[in-house]
Amino acid sequence: MNRNTVKSLTFSVLLLVSGASIIFTNARTFANTLVADRQPSRTVVRVAQSNNVDTTTIEQSIINKINQYRASRGLSVLSRNISIDSQSKKHSQEMAKGKAPFGHDGFKERVQATGLAYSGGAAENVAFNMGFGDPATKAVEGWLKSPQHRQNIEGKYDETGIGVAVNNKGEVFFTQIFISSSQQ
Repeated sequence: MNRNTVKSLTFSVLLLVSGASIIFTNARTFANTLVADRQPSRTVVRVAQSNNVDTTTIEQSIINKINQYRASRGLSVLSRNISIDSQSKKHSQEMAKGKAPFGHDGFKERVQATGLAYSGGAAENVAFNMGFGDPATKAVEGWLKSPQHRQNIEGKYDETGIGVAVNNKGEVFFTQIFISSSQQ
């Protein structure tokens, strides 16, 4: 390959950090905190980069894909909650700007900041990718291939929020928070 060809290609990367979850013994304590191994897994594929990313469409696509998957497993679909969306979006934006490390730091505070009364627990999935024509599909596929992320997706949750942010390099950051606001 000549130098000009290399400049026109970028690596598509999907990076996941093992999902975080909190199981509550009651709604006010974080008695049992379960955070899985934080060693990321990587998938690298070469494709042309595109910086035109519609985050609202990606967020809705993720919600649709997660609910389709849950329905195919006989699980209830998740209701999208604007308070959870807001905290998810904020975390994705902070990761995209480099103000927060990629991962679950501050997860407990994000859940509390939703202001929701919840009883059954909460979980979070994050992902990063770039260069994919359909970043939502890649993120969801990656989560479903990971036992910890899939466990969060299949969990006994009834509400969710998703936040997607893109930085000036075209890197797409995803945060999805799951909350159980009712006893199931």
